[in-house]
Amino acid sequence: MTFSIIVVCYNAGEKLRKTIESIRSQTDNDYEIIVQDGLSTDGSVERLSAGADLKIFREQDEGIYDAMNRAVSHAAGQYLFFLNCGDYFADEEVLAKVKREIVENGQKGGKEAADICGREKKGSRPTIFYGNIRERATGAHVMSNPAIDDFACYRNVPCHQACFYDRRLLKKRGFRTCYRVRADYEHFLWCYYRARAAMVYMPFIVASYEGDGFSENRENRKRSAVEHAHIVKKYMGRRQIGKYRLIMLLTLAPLRTFLSGNRATAGTYQEIKRRLYRMKNAV
Repeated sequence: MTFSIIVVCYNAGEKLRKTIESIRSQTDNDYEIIVQDGLSTDGSVERLSAGADLKIFREQDEGIYDAMNRAVSHAAGQYLFFLNCGDYFADEEVLAKVKREIVENGQKGGKEAADICGREKKGSRPTIFYGNIRERATGAHVMSNPAIDDFACYRNVPCHQACFYDRRLLKKRGFRTCYRVRADYEHFLWCYYRARAAMVYMPFIVASYEGDGFSENRENRKRSAVEHAHIVKKYMGRRQIGKYRLIMLLTLAPLRTFLSGNRATAGTYQEIKRRLYRMKNAV
């Protein structure tokens, strides 16, 4: 099996059903759906249509990242993907397109990924395949950085709703639950710096991202900044961090954050960013 699609939920209402329907609309059916439910009481899990593709696990958890770790323990797919309730695949061909990327990458590199049947090649590196997202809150197409480097890791890693993780990465080391809103960011840096995972950019939209979620309220944005500062110190040196902070200051990072989050300006901002990424990638 190629894909395990993990959906973590708690009293998600109709969002859960719509997210599952988005997965089941895929033309490629080489997947399993794992629903990790934190003992919902709204009947949303009971209303799901049964099927051989769906596995449901219901138990008390200690938060979203603990629930994600629990779901990983049940996953059988070669690549794991986390789709939050309220988020959907961008279109019906996403899994088919990702599978083509996996096959083509294996043919090109030979040592960058396991084969499509899930067998690990001798000496292969675990790989994260990542693409772009569409933000429904702003209507913008958000392009991920095609080239992951130190500054990209400091500034802006791909949204986890755009990432397909080699299962070896998550089986070896799960999300650190001491981070309430940045555990996925910390895990990505661990994959890059410690596990030496290969990063393969896919130039298409993977998911329609709802936005305005757990990590985006005012209190959690403050906590996010604190956790970001703590995490980068684990993986980067003091001079490196100082350099990147200065770059962010000189390039008006707070203003850019405002522009990217404002529905009136987000589309234009993201289009400029896409052009800059393409120019940089072409050099």
